[in-house]
Amino acid sequence: MLLHCFLSLLSLWRPVFRQERSFRRALRQALGSLTVVGTATLTRILAGLGLDQQDWSAEYRLQARSEWEEQALFDALLPTALAHCAGRFVPVALDDTRLKKTGKRIPTAFWQRDPLSPPFRINLQWGLRFLQASLLLPLHHKYKVNARAVPVRFVTAPSLKKPGAKATAQEQARFREQRKQYNLSQQSVSLLIGLRRSLDQAGVSHKRLLVAGDGSFCNRALFRTPLERVDLLCRSRADVRLCRRAPAGSRRTYDEEKFTPEHVRQKESIAWQSTKLWHGGKRRKLRYKEVGQVLWQSGAGPRPLRLLVVAPVPYRRTPRSRLSYRRSAYLLTTDRSTPAVQLLQVYLDRWEIEVNHREEKTTLGVGQAQLWSRKSVARQPALVVAAYSALLLASLEAYGATRNEAYRVLPKWRRHSQRPSCRDLVTLLRQQWHERPKTAAALEAHSSYQQMILSAAA
Repeated sequence: MLLHCFLSLLSLWRPVFRQERSFRRALRQALGSLTVVGTATLTRILAGLGLDQQDWSAEYRLQARSEWEEQALFDALLPTALAHCAGRFVPVALDDTRLKKTGKRIPTAFWQRDPLSPPFRINLQWGLRFLQASLLLPLHHKYKVNARAVPVRFVTAPSLKKPGAKATAQEQARFREQRKQYNLSQQSVSLLIGLRRSLDQAGVSHKRLLVAGDGSFCNRALFRTPLERVDLLCRSRADVRLCRRAPAGSRRTYDEEKFTPEHVRQKESIAWQSTKLWHGGKRRKLRYKEVGQVLWQSGAGPRPLRLLVVAPVPYRRTPRSRLSYRRSAYLLTTDRSTPAVQLLQVYLDRWEIEVNHREEKTTLGVGQAQLWSRKSVARQPALVVAAYSALLLASLEAYGATRNEAYRVLPKWRRHSQRPSCRDLVTLLRQQWHERPKTAAALEAHSSYQQMILSAAA
């Protein structure tokens, strides 16, 4: 059963908490955040578990006062996730996400650009910013379905508060200096260092960490920082200035002749290569160019990189419309040994982290809890995302990566898919939770299952 596997994975959280009662409260909130109906506030989560007539103060103190590390919840699930990720490297997608808020007294909340604003008008929104790293499970190798992204990090990434107009010159200078060391790129470096340490503790120290990111992570802070056993694969701009290494015997490091990824795409002397990769539910033809041993003087410095230019994919808006093309993609990577086909497949799978963001905000309601404590603002969303990660892993352990008779039959208006969605998993988990008295009576021989049920319902 999905509920049995889900609670078994949550039992791995016990060493994270010092007290048994704190672990039980975390288990209840994790289960309630997935089975709640309506707005996912903390009070509604507890009311959905039948705790609406009890004192809630201890549940709030779990987030605000108890001693536990939110990232340790992901580390407890990491060995289970790595069991589904075979290969010579560990692919991870990195991206930031924003949670809208309304309270002006929430710590670490600030004004930021709305990513959904139109290009002709930049809108602002008040909210929180988090950095998320998701492990990419290549399910298309075995099950012929899209890859699944399992969150392994969810860290708050606030911005420094700008000093007021009456601030002294020393305060202004201190702010400018701290802003260089406390931006999104530097926080990403800290996240990758911690994730590499967790992978070593999980027993995959011999595998390199391959991080796939969008254009916001293709900068000097990430590419010039020496990260041990960590490779970057980021999308770059079309006009970034690249070059070769200077000829032997020259006192220069960089060659005087510069070129851009767009020039490589238009250069006919570099032949296009063709391959088939899994994207959008089936294997599709993809053309690309590869240029090795390139230098990015203003970005990576003397560190050698590889450039991958992906040709636009043709498509038709309607079956009878003319052929159109999307934009080309330009990728820079520090990995110089992995075949280009594997790198391109990882970047195509990176889209699954965007699916994570959508499911976390719309289906699970991450960020809807009304909390004002500095610890609670960072802990409660991380707890819900960790429970979401456990749910994805539990579905693979219980039923595999494809749909079967355990899930509800899709209505006719739904697009049929071989891989169950997050809403399908939440619906099945909610159904099995409400049927738990009947299930517990049928499984009287399994004392561990009964104990987990009692812990979650206590």
